[in-house]
Amino acid sequence: MNLKHRNNVSVTGNGMATLVFSHGFGCNQAMWNYLAPAFFDRFRVVMYDLVGAGLSDLSAFDKTKYATLAGYAQDLNEIVDAYATGPVILVSHSVSAMIATLADRLAPGRIAAHVMIGPSPRYINDADYVGGFQRSDIADLLDTLDSNYLGWSSAMAPKIMGAPGQPALSDELSESFCRTEPDIAKQFARVTFMSDNRQDVVGLATPVLILQSSDDLIAPVAVGEYLHRVLPNSTYCLVDNVGHCPHMSAPEACAAAMEDFLAPWAIADVG
Repeated sequence: MNLKHRNNVSVTGNGMATLVFSHGFGCNQAMWNYLAPAFFDRFRVVMYDLVGAGLSDLSAFDKTKYATLAGYAQDLNEIVDAYATGPVILVSHSVSAMIATLADRLAPGRIAAHVMIGPSPRYINDADYVGGFQRSDIADLLDTLDSNYLGWSSAMAPKIMGAPGQPALSDELSESFCRTEPDIAKQFARVTFMSDNRQDVVGLATPVLILQSSDDLIAPVAVGEYLHRVLPNSTYCLVDNVGHCPHMSAPEACAAAMEDFLAPWAIADVG
């Protein structure tokens, strides 16, 4: 399988270390265009579409392989091996933060650091864990997706994006949702919202920057605080932002937080 075609891989930038950007549910790599250019001068930058999203090869979608996040983690490691040079930092949004975690667990020592934007290891509340949703909420969400995916996409995009005063961003997210093949999106939604990756994140020793919106419908502040407690080498940054996509609606704040964290690896390739 040609990885470039399968995942619509793009490579740009100039640096000794590599940033690999991985998008969230219903999104595509174009949504990194608000943030990624800030790092082109000091990093090699790899962006890609998850299989089933964006301009990926839809024929590569395998229901069995992608029935868990592990299938996407396998793809990510293949992309890292093929396109990354030097130290590798995974920059991931939403569910891709857990894909990145699994990729790290599958190849210990390969990943130098993570930047996790709006991450959540578990969306459903459980005992003393606050994920933000009751199990019935997720069941209702998945039922709505199954019965009316396009209607759900149009209604939910503005709520997920937030970003009051930036309606174009909600339109962009809605269009991305609507371009995703519905059957693939439905399966990925089920995999995303029913996953429980708490045991995968607990004790992960790789340095992690957690970027958390101050008001996020999908990943509330309690989730970011939980991750900061269980990730021993984590740095926690609360971004003043309404919505689940601060890399789009507050890219300057995200870039500023990333600058300090990424400083040890920010070296342009002058060779």
